[in-house]
Amino acid sequence: MEDFNNVYKDKTVLITGHTGFKGSWLSIWLIELGAKVVGYSLDVKSPKDNFVLTSLKDKLVDIRGDIRDLKKLKNVFDKYKPDYVFHLAAQPLVLDSYLQPHYTYEVNVMGTVNILECIRNAGEKITAILITTDKCYENKEQLWGYKETDPIGGYDPYSSSKGACELAVSSWRQSFMNPEDYDNHGIAIASVRAGNVIGGGDWSANRLIPDCIRALEDGKPIEIRNPRSVRPWQHVLDPLNGYLMLGQKLTEEPATYSGAWNFGPKLDSVVTVWQIGTEIIRQYGCGELADISDNDNMHEAQLLNLDISKAVLKLGWRPKLDIGSSIKYTIEWYKKYKSGNVYDLCKEQILRFMRQGE
Repeated sequence: MEDFNNVYKDKTVLITGHTGFKGSWLSIWLIELGAKVVGYSLDVKSPKDNFVLTSLKDKLVDIRGDIRDLKKLKNVFDKYKPDYVFHLAAQPLVLDSYLQPHYTYEVNVMGTVNILECIRNAGEKITAILITTDKCYENKEQLWGYKETDPIGGYDPYSSSKGACELAVSSWRQSFMNPEDYDNHGIAIASVRAGNVIGGGDWSANRLIPDCIRALEDGKPIEIRNPRSVRPWQHVLDPLNGYLMLGQKLTEEPATYSGAWNFGPKLDSVVTVWQIGTEIIRQYGCGELADISDNDNMHEAQLLNLDISKAVLKLGWRPKLDIGSSIKYTIEWYKKYKSGNVYDLCKEQILRFMRQGE
């Protein structure tokens, strides 16, 4: 397995949102790299979540907490003194943000500010990766991908809250933890933006892959809400690989690698929701799609893509999986999770992913 120059070995890594889909996969990867993982998160939402099925609570420091609780967060920083912070905790759904806009802003914006304040006041050297989303950009439905220097925006409360997160990260970095003054404060911070991430162990509501799997397991048609929407689809291991590479580079050259980074998929993975559903059915071996689009649905972007030139040219990262392989990894997990050791299944997929392209 790629060891990222052993920068994580025997180090304490705090992951917020470790019970979630991406957080659980990142936890497994870091455990296998020899890190001491401390997780801070709300409770799991499903007994079938990847965190539960992999028994991760027995393999890391498992703390239940809300990122809006600054006092509790500060106590975690004081007790465990993390060397690395990966901030993934969020209200992650567009549709839920319409139903709970105030909560979405509280969690996504003020939760991120709380993390930034804990990092700033920790009095320790810390390398931090704060995860936002590709939806943080001012989406003009353009054909070409958005670059890290493009304007931040967001139509819906979720997207705009993540844009606000990016502004907060940039402000705190420049005001209190400026890369040019790293020798005095010892803190390196980057924000990262990925596409629509798929993979095994995600059971969230109103997400395409979980919705597809639930329908297939129940023998029902897969209902597609926005069949023509184009998204940058990628397997969870591709952006996580980018986050880990960036963490290594930030450790080695903090002033050079601080800032914002896109970790999107290959161009052949920027396809419609309907195409993804069709490929899922093909690889799963059964099922049918049902178009339930409605002009009165709440607004969601129809076209979105990321420009990953910066990560490719400056970081040496590139996506390993095309859309077919991404779905293959995903369907494999959902076909195997009911039998066998799910932690070993995830570990094997990580090892296979790292060998991809060798």
